Amino acid sequence: MAEPDPDTISSGAGQRLGAPETLGISTLDPGHRPPAMPPGRHVTIRVRMLDDTEELFDISQKASGKVLFDLVCSHMNLIEGDYFGLEFQNQQKMMVWLDHIKPIIKQLRRPKHTILRFSVKFFPPDHAQLLEELTRYLFALQIKQDLYCGRLTCNDTSAALMVSYIIQSEIGDFEESQCRSHLLNNNYIPDQMPLIDKIMEFHSKNIGQTPAESDYHLLEVARRLEMYGIRLHPAKDREGTKLSLTVAHTGVLVFQGHTKINAFNWSKVRKLSFKRKRFLIKLRPDLNSSCQDTLEFLMPSRDCCKVFWKICVEYHAFFRLFEEPKPKPKPVLFSRGSSFRFSGRTQKQVIEYVRESEFKKIPFERVLRETQSCSVQQSGPTQQSPVTILFTHPPFVMPLQRFPTDRAYFIAKELLTTERTYVKDLEVVTVSFQSAVGQDEATPDSLKDAIFSTFEPLHKFHTGFLREVEQRLALWEGRSNAHIKGDYQRIGDVLLKNLQGLKVTNLSKQSEILLELEKACKASRRLEGLCRDFELQKVCYIPLNVFILRPLHRLIHYKQILERLCKHYPATHVDFRDCRAALADVSEVVDQLQGSLIKMENLQKLLELKKDLIGVDNLVVPGREFIRLGCLSKLSGKGLQQRMFFLFNDVILYTSRGMTATNQFKVHGQLPLHGMTVSAIVSQMNTERWSGCHQFVITREHLSLVEMEKWMEDVKMAIEMAKTSNGPSSELSNNLLTFPECPEDSSVEAESEDDMTAPHASLEKPTPHRGNTMVHVCWHRNTSVSMVDFSIAVENQLSGNLLRKFKNSNGWQKLWVVFTNFSLFFYKSHQDDYPLASLPLLGYSVTVPSESENIHKDYVFKLHFKSHVYYFRSESEYTFERWMEVIRSATVPSSRAPDALITLGPAQKEGNEIILSYY
Repeated sequence: MAEPDPDTISSGAGQRLGAPETLGISTLDPGHRPPAMPPGRHVTIRVRMLDDTEELFDISQKASGKVLFDLVCSHMNLIEGDYFGLEFQNQQKMMVWLDHIKPIIKQLRRPKHTILRFSVKFFPPDHAQLLEELTRYLFALQIKQDLYCGRLTCNDTSAALMVSYIIQSEIGDFEESQCRSHLLNNNYIPDQMPLIDKIMEFHSKNIGQTPAESDYHLLEVARRLEMYGIRLHPAKDREGTKLSLTVAHTGVLVFQGHTKINAFNWSKVRKLSFKRKRFLIKLRPDLNSSCQDTLEFLMPSRDCCKVFWKICVEYHAFFRLFEEPKPKPKPVLFSRGSSFRFSGRTQKQVIEYVRESEFKKIPFERVLRETQSCSVQQSGPTQQSPVTILFTHPPFVMPLQRFPTDRAYFIAKELLTTERTYVKDLEVVTVSFQSAVGQDEATPDSLKDAIFSTFEPLHKFHTGFLREVEQRLALWEGRSNAHIKGDYQRIGDVLLKNLQGLKVTNLSKQSEILLELEKACKASRRLEGLCRDFELQKVCYIPLNVFILRPLHRLIHYKQILERLCKHYPATHVDFRDCRAALADVSEVVDQLQGSLIKMENLQKLLELKKDLIGVDNLVVPGREFIRLGCLSKLSGKGLQQRMFFLFNDVILYTSRGMTATNQFKVHGQLPLHGMTVSAIVSQMNTERWSGCHQFVITREHLSLVEMEKWMEDVKMAIEMAKTSNGPSSELSNNLLTFPECPEDSSVEAESEDDMTAPHASLEKPTPHRGNTMVHVCWHRNTSVSMVDFSIAVENQLSGNLLRKFKNSNGWQKLWVVFTNFSLFFYKSHQDDYPLASLPLLGYSVTVPSESENIHKDYVFKLHFKSHVYYFRSESEYTFERWMEVIRSATVPSSRAPDALITLGPAQKEGNEIILSYY
């Protein structure tokens, strides 16, 4: 496994951002050491955990509260510890949170006799924001406690439903006698007896749920309750009415009993303050409201007022700020007011930190133990429970213990990462394209209906499928459910169920949509412009037509993933049968659509090339097949000229790049293939020798042997196809001069001319055009790509997190990387709507770093083209192999035959021309 980055460790990963010194540790880094302990007298402090067990921590009295809190988090290997806190009863018999900045000796009067409770401090609005299974488990324990003590009030149905999820997690699937006995011996809610039958009814419906899934459903119910995460503080209004104040992620709330009667959102609050017993809320002025600018509430004491004010300050900072607030400078003479401030990471920083530390996560593992063998006696609501589920983590783990090492896990993770990208691609059509083009009157209703009736159901289906895959991978990583029933470290059952559902979906409409869209653009210049403008948007990072064909491509990816799983599993594996059945289903669908897919890919490529070419209006005709495009040197009376060539099954086009705002390529001539032969010459280049009107010379002065051989093979194939085909006519435009009449484009002026003024221009005025299409990449990289290469690239799409490093940089940057369309697209995270940058790969070579490059990391590959060098680091051997495999599919000219990469220089010119002749 990849070892931790030294630069990441030194930057303070795992400690509270902005802390004045490194007091804590990173719970993510293997082999970490306990936090530094300041000198002084040590004291043993008891901390009661959320499962009601007690842990002892030896700590210096001079240590800050943060040191103790980090020790507790380190004990559990808790990454998202910022949602939690340590609370205790102070001298005034009030429950307060341990301050992270102040020394413990100034907070605990009698440390030996004080019990601190580890509890949830900040309740987010959505439990999906909790990224770790351990965090959700601890939240579930908090909900269990709140239910038992009556703090989380709700109706009987919600209470019974939540208890059913709790016992599903604790005792597993429903068995009537066991469930009834368990409920009779354990209380989860006040006055539980009348609800036992309802709880059992709900429990019987939870069969098959793992503990992690039960926790998830428990939090889903709890977060919708009005009293979720609520801690009431008694107060009175100006009229003396008894109320309660509380704070939530949205702002300050006012309750009367257990009913919310008012809410002051953070956006409306200008200032929170207290003066003795009075708690003051100063609101922003609102002309449409009759509410007073400043609201005043009377609390039991000044201490109560200050405690609540501190909690409000912390809630506001945690949920509203982007980063930890910086400390205010100390006053020179005297201070006025409280110096208290929030100390710790904000929720935004926690989420980013956990996502960026994906390579270093330590999996959460629950251990089932019989109560009789448990050395720690439990107290509280589950004293008589026959089983206890404990969470365990070794405080120090070896690198190979951080992740499942089974190859099947990484294959399943590839399914997850690529499915995330696929769902985003569907959103480009269902959301972005709909808002940009779908609402315009120029778009025919038939096209709107065809697109959205096809893609909306697909997006809905795959969103649900992605959710199931995410849940399964979370369980697989956590290894939390082996004690329930069966081995959940598999993915075949999820694939089989969903692919059977996908089988009935009409996937053949993509070809109809492609043709309908082209027809509509031909009929409406406005719609053509709208589509062109949409393709210039960042969200449309590849051609629009490729998005339309994505559902067909995705089937091929499912088939490949299942083939790898079936090849990996022995026939006796629990997942093998489901994977084999799913493979049979998807293979059947792929076989049915294969012929249509080949035709649609060819049509898509012709439509894309049409946008890159000027001077041809009828490139897309029935029977025409694209074979290869690339940059070659053409020998003429003027000498060598760089030209872009397009090879079809009936004609070769040769073009030059227009130096205009459109960056399109101007067609100079065509070479009909019917009656043509191809051969290579082995003599010195002689311009006069090859100036006859029936010969056409393509020189290989700057091409590799591999490039010339591929051109020779493809041209020969195209000539044979032209002989036997009754396909399209080679007449592309009446304005084009064909090769037999004029062998050279001697009338063509300099390439800086305004191509738009030509009589054969397909557009009336210069319009924006992408300058990074495959044609332009081949032009600048002096290489070529064939239709076969395009098909291979379609089958080799990949997504996932990689660490990237530049040649002369020290640190590694984590990026979400998508490989498609011969390019790497870089995102900050998989949730981003559009890429930050892209890297076309044609012409690049992919290798592993040499010893002299001093890249002392595992699973690193190197991309280089001339002086451009990039290093990428993957998380495992499997992902390393997959990235190498797919990138090689996009760097064909430089990596398909590395032993034949011989480029002839100026002094070595024999055998460097291809002769095209007519007979």
